Amino acid sequence: MYNILTLNKIAACGTMLFDNSRYNVGTEVTDPKAVMVRSASMHEFALDGSLRAIARAGAGTNNIPIDKCSEKGIVVFNTPGANANAVKELVIAGLLLSSRKIPAALDWCKSLKGKGSDVPALVEKGKGDFGGPEITGKKLGVIGLGAIGALVANAATDLGMEVYGSDPFLSVDGALSLSRKLNYVKNLREIYENCDYISLHAPSNAETKKMINAETIALMKKNVRILNFARADLVDDDAVLSALASGGMACYVTDFPTDALIGVEGVIAIPHLGASTPESEDNCAIMAAKQLIDFLENGNIKNSVNLPDLSMVMTGDTKVCVIHKNVDGVITQITKIIADAKVNIENMESKSKKDYAYTVLDVKGYQHGLAKKIEEIETVVSARAIKAVQ
Repeated sequence: MYNILTLNKIAACGTMLFDNSRYNVGTEVTDPKAVMVRSASMHEFALDGSLRAIARAGAGTNNIPIDKCSEKGIVVFNTPGANANAVKELVIAGLLLSSRKIPAALDWCKSLKGKGSDVPALVEKGKGDFGGPEITGKKLGVIGLGAIGALVANAATDLGMEVYGSDPFLSVDGALSLSRKLNYVKNLREIYENCDYISLHAPSNAETKKMINAETIALMKKNVRILNFARADLVDDDAVLSALASGGMACYVTDFPTDALIGVEGVIAIPHLGASTPESEDNCAIMAAKQLIDFLENGNIKNSVNLPDLSMVMTGDTKVCVIHKNVDGVITQITKIIADAKVNIENMESKSKKDYAYTVLDVKGYQHGLAKKIEEIETVVSARAIKAVQ
C-alpha cells in the first residue's frame, strides 16, 4: 500500500486516479511514499522515512527544497503546461487592462454612485481621463518561450501585435509551436529598445533575478508596459516604482502584489490568479497524479525538476531503480553487484541532470536484498526494486 499525503486541496479528478486497493490518499496519512502539493511551503517539512517523490500540482517549485530532496533521493515533479492556457488568458487580459486604464476607470465609475440623472453627463465629461492605446499594431516582447510564453506570443500575434520573442533554451518542439510571424531575437536588448509591451515568462534563477531593473528599464521605451505573471523576483520593485514616478514607464502589471506596489498609480496588482481556474487545477492534479503513479509503480520519470526524464518498459522480472551522484564509476559498481549475484541484466539505461543521475536496470532472476546492497555504494543516494506485476 502506497501512502500519498496531500498538503493542499487537490482536485478530485486527480486523486481519484489512485487505485484504492493500492493507495491511501489524504491529508492525515503518515509515513508517505509521496506528497502532492500546490502552494504549501515544504521548506520546514520533514523529508524523512520512506518519502520517494513530491508532485507539485503546478509549474513553480519555489515552495519545495529541491537541493535537500536531491540529497535524499526524492524525485520532485511539476506539471509544466497544465496551467498554461489559464495564465495565457490572464496575460492577455493584463495587456488590455494596462492599455485602456480599465481598473482606474472602474474605480472612478463607482464614485459616481448616487449622482442620479447627472451620471451620463459626468461619464461623458470624465471619460477622457481614461483613454489608452489599442494593442493591435504594437510591439510585444515575450521573454521566455516555454509552454506559457509560446501561447502568449501566438495569441498576441493573432490579435495583430508584432511579437518579439527570446529564449536561450528554446526546444525544437517549442520552436515548432510558435507562429511563423514571431520575430525571434537572441539579445534581450532588442526587446527592451523596441517593444511597447514586455511580458515575462522566464524561470527564477541566478541569471534572471531582478532582470528588470533600473539599468534595463533605462533601455526601454518611455511608455513601456511590463507584465509579470512568471515570478515575483524577476523584477526589482524599487526600480519599477522609480520609473513609474518619473514617467519612465506607463504601467506595471503583476500577479505578485507586495505592500510597496499596492495602491501605486500605474501598478495593476492581481492577487496571484494566473492558474486560478477550475480547468487549470484539474489539469495539474491529473498530470501530477499520473506522474506519481508511473514513478511509484514503474520507476519512470517525466517532468522532474531535479532528475532526468527516463522511461523503460520492463521485460525482465524486476526493475532496479537507482538515484546516484553523477560521477564516474558508479554504474560499474552497480552492475558488478548484480553480476556477482548471477542476475542477468536484460536492459539498462542511465541519464543525468546536473549533479545527479538516474539508472534503471531491467533484470531477470532478481535476488532479495540486491537493492539494499546497491544502496550501500557511497555515491548512491537511493535504490529500490520494482517487481513485475504477475
